Amino acid sequence: MTSPYDAEDAEELAHDIERLRAQLATLTTEAFRPELADIDRLPTSEIARIMNGEDRTVPGAVAAQLHVIAAAIDAAAERMARGGRLVYAGAGTAGRLGVLDASECPPTFNTGSDKVIGLIAGGPTALVNAVEGAEDSAELAARDLDGIGLGADDTVVGVSASGRTPYAVGAVEHARAAGALTIGLSCNPGSVLTAAAEHGIEVVVGPELLTGSTRLKAGTAQKLVLNMISTITMIRLGKTYGNLMVDVRASNDKLRARSRRIVALATGAQDGATEAALTAADGEVKTAILMLLADVDAPTASARLDKAGGHLREALRE
Repeated sequence: MTSPYDAEDAEELAHDIERLRAQLATLTTEAFRPELADIDRLPTSEIARIMNGEDRTVPGAVAAQLHVIAAAIDAAAERMARGGRLVYAGAGTAGRLGVLDASECPPTFNTGSDKVIGLIAGGPTALVNAVEGAEDSAELAARDLDGIGLGADDTVVGVSASGRTPYAVGAVEHARAAGALTIGLSCNPGSVLTAAAEHGIEVVVGPELLTGSTRLKAGTAQKLVLNMISTITMIRLGKTYGNLMVDVRASNDKLRARSRRIVALATGAQDGATEAALTAADGEVKTAILMLLADVDAPTASARLDKAGGHLREALRE
């Protein structure tokens, strides 16, 4: 027999679901496209053509937000230059994309694993299996941020295609209250996430090929923007020399080969000189380049880089 308490809970749950259903009906990313109602009857080649055409619209939507993206990146780079961290927070696809981008930074830019962090609602398990209810908890986001010791020099990027996911919104609200820089990345105009963040990036890609499947165009848009945020921030922090990844961490054979190629491209040195410089520099690409271009030994190059805050161009001007 159902108790009055259970009946009251069921009624409240039904009300919440109806409220959420009404919210979803207002979102561009959730809109139904009647012209695609028979897509399952089309030949595979035609579905692929339509999908490819949809994907081609994404870069244009990102381009419309470049001024906002650039301002957010400059603010994040300023915080990171003071020792802050870049933290992504999201649920589902959005959370996975943040974790992916964060995980690529250590081998690409030689950042510590604690400098760019991806938080996903439900924790690491949610990377491969859905964790029921995790995305609906703003409190969970606050606990996750407290768990990494969030500080005022950190930047928190809430990522949510809808712009209403409680975990992402809660992360931004908690971070802003703590004095951290906040960025909201969504794919709907006028989102709650944008209102909560100091920098609101709204890449409006329109309705999806499959109604509400925001791992498609919205996911692609978020990946492009996250690429920009991490890559350009690292450029601003001196992690590159021109378009060369001079802070690459040579952790496998491919990256060791790439390190040698980068030194050769930056200096024009022959293989013997490149190898000798990298050996003396203990594999540090930036140090090896400075040794060859400035004709100094490894300790001198290392000291000059430290003085220049790791910026190779500035170290070369000494």
